[in-house]
Amino acid sequence: MTENGGPGGPIEHGFPHLATVRASITALFRRLSADGIRAHATSITPADAAFDAADDLHLGAQRVAAATVRALRLPDARMVVSFRAMEEAATVELAAGPEYFVEVNDRFRTHRRDLAAALSHEVAHVLLHRLDLRFPGAAENELLTDTAAAYLGAGWLLLDAYREDALTHQRFGYLTPEEFGYVLAKRAALFGEDPSPWFTSPRAYEAYVRGRALAERDHRRAPLAAAGPLARRRYAKARRAAASGSGAAAGATAGPAAGDGSAAYRFEQGGSRGGLRVSFPCPVCAQRLRVPVRGRLRARCGLCHSVLDCLT
Repeated sequence: MTENGGPGGPIEHGFPHLATVRASITALFRRLSADGIRAHATSITPADAAFDAADDLHLGAQRVAAATVRALRLPDARMVVSFRAMEEAATVELAAGPEYFVEVNDRFRTHRRDLAAALSHEVAHVLLHRLDLRFPGAAENELLTDTAAAYLGAGWLLLDAYREDALTHQRFGYLTPEEFGYVLAKRAALFGEDPSPWFTSPRAYEAYVRGRALAERDHRRAPLAAAGPLARRRYAKARRAAASGSGAAAGATAGPAAGDGSAAYRFEQGGSRGGLRVSFPCPVCAQRLRVPVRGRLRARCGLCHSVLDCLT
């Protein structure tokens, strides 16, 4: 796992990887199922992740690693943690198990506060390896790993390790701080969980708030009933154009560009059944749903089982 540290080096912000983040959440639901995702309802706690100077170095590291393993529901996996000089924050040797060897940067011998953050990414690698879940490119696969760690209950530690001030520029992982906030907010909405009290880094909390704002907007996009007046007017205009044949063709994007990488709604003819249909991303799992255009209705996502109120 990469680490940005020290006084130099800019930290990327915003949502440049949002499409991959959403694809990662969809992939997790497809591989684990809705019930499998909901089995990860309990996040690792700050007490479980604590590792201070009073702890024995190796026993404490093993304890934190075991807590991370439990949080990601890998009870039959054992992490063997060692320390060495290296550029990365941590690496893991992926094998058949049940033992996995994790090497972490020597600086964690003394800077113990963020050891759990480094381990959360590596344990997520183990989980995805066991699930045989991966994306084709190396960069996309690392984004998937960060997303899995955050969405399944251990990755809030990665965001809390983010610090940026006059003396320190530090972040772990491959998602931006705001993208971590987005994923954590998605998890919070699913489980009714508020990670805000866990953040020790003020900048991490600020990034979470920005990510949460975007996650909340996912639930206020047309044709969802919670969409605001402006979004409703834009949707109605696009719907009229699609119905008259003067606007979006079948399968074409009809909704406005969101400016954040989100897929817009699309109108298409209903095939053998006739009538206009609209497809849009589920605000929970990002799987595209397709429903008839006929006013108010409730749509059930077949992937995450969410029931959505719509005004189509």
